[in-house]
Amino acid sequence: MSKNSRPLTPKQKALEINLNNNIYGSFAEIGAGQETVRFFYRAGGASGTLAKAMSAYDKNFSDAIYGREDDGRYVTQDRLHKMLNHEIKLLEERLDSDQHKEQYYFSYANTVTTIDYAKKFKGHGWVGIKFQTSKNSDYNEVILHIRFKENSAHLQQETMGVLGVNLIYGAFNYYQNPRKLLESLYDTLEKDQLEIDMINFSGPIFKYVDNRLMSLQLVKNGMTEAVMFGPDGMNILPAAVLYKKNIYALRGSFRPVTNVNVDMLNTGLEMFKSDYSEITKDNLEVLFEITLTNLTQEGVLDERDFLSRADILCKLGYNVLISNFQEYYKLVNYFSEFTRNRTQIGICMGVNNLLSVFDEKYYENLSGGILESFGRLFKRYVTIYLYPYLSKETGKLLNSENLKVDDNLKELYKYFKLNNRIRDIENYNADYLNIYSKGILKQINNCESGWEKHLPGEVATLIKEKCLFGYKESCDYIKQNHF
Repeated sequence: MSKNSRPLTPKQKALEINLNNNIYGSFAEIGAGQETVRFFYRAGGASGTLAKAMSAYDKNFSDAIYGREDDGRYVTQDRLHKMLNHEIKLLEERLDSDQHKEQYYFSYANTVTTIDYAKKFKGHGWVGIKFQTSKNSDYNEVILHIRFKENSAHLQQETMGVLGVNLIYGAFNYYQNPRKLLESLYDTLEKDQLEIDMINFSGPIFKYVDNRLMSLQLVKNGMTEAVMFGPDGMNILPAAVLYKKNIYALRGSFRPVTNVNVDMLNTGLEMFKSDYSEITKDNLEVLFEITLTNLTQEGVLDERDFLSRADILCKLGYNVLISNFQEYYKLVNYFSEFTRNRTQIGICMGVNNLLSVFDEKYYENLSGGILESFGRLFKRYVTIYLYPYLSKETGKLLNSENLKVDDNLKELYKYFKLNNRIRDIENYNADYLNIYSKGILKQINNCESGWEKHLPGEVATLIKEKCLFGYKESCDYIKQNHF
């Protein structure tokens, strides 16, 4: 298909799959997602593709087939995995291998809930495919989570059906190009119909796929506003991690992570936990957050640079959020989707970041301007923890007490300061105030020594071992050219 040609319709894709004699499998759709297989039936030739199509709409029947979940929920990733694995097992047990000796198997499944009657909850779902690319080969998986945006259950069901066809077609036709597979999920669909906020590729044909890069593509392509991955590099659903949690987030470029970043995290976090006695280890989520803007250098998104930062943050053992929220109030609004009443949100930032929060030019798109943005940012349970800044020009230490904002914003600033919405971080390490990440990066690129002491030990070691931020290349170049 040429770049400018229109994508195939769901019916065309379904027919092409049906006419492929090598592809054979089953469909299992529970909840409100019983729409995908309909395209294959209507396209014609379905008997050559479908071993079985099942819809276990009744929860008791679903439990009898796939077992009951410990939490009693049905629209979950665990449920989807059980469905995929169960259906593949049945295919292998019940089909005569002689009759299907040239065919390779797949199981497609979804578990979905659509918009409720009151239109308060838009609906969401888990969708996946487990498939072979040749007879008797190991299985591969593509798993994704979606959030519906349309205001009609009927429209959401139609959208679900199209997405399912796109996933099946993409799995068999674009598995060698996961980015194209990802983009094809929106064929004949619009971004305002649904959001894909998590995707994971696994299996032998995807062994070289870095799921963190796939997450990045979701944000870059406007499929979602934020994604999350864990220390193991696998993508995780933000809603599953953040639901009803107190959240402490540190935003930065982390290029690379320095002792300052770690000090900000630890000292601010201790204050956050001390300020709110209801916070415990079990109800707290700590995040490193990077915006898409921070990942873009000179207008270009450098994926290798992104992976360098991701490797370091994963090494530190924290979950990482990649977002398209340049303004902090958008980040807080996002967190508020998952939190509950009296759940606390702590945002850790430096002085320069706070100054940008009080810069009116960032809020010209809001009808209420900076006042509206502050109403969204400084919600009742949001606190900013401010790390001081040592000016290289004047040698003066800047914090919330001597920070200068525009005259027309002084009273507004004072209001939030007096109400403890802005707190100066205490017990910071003054020795770290002379550390600047741009200087560290320059030292790494110039193959200088001494930068290691300004980074956590494991970070410096990782940079050298994995040649992050061009460490080895820059040193080799300097040596070859006798600089």
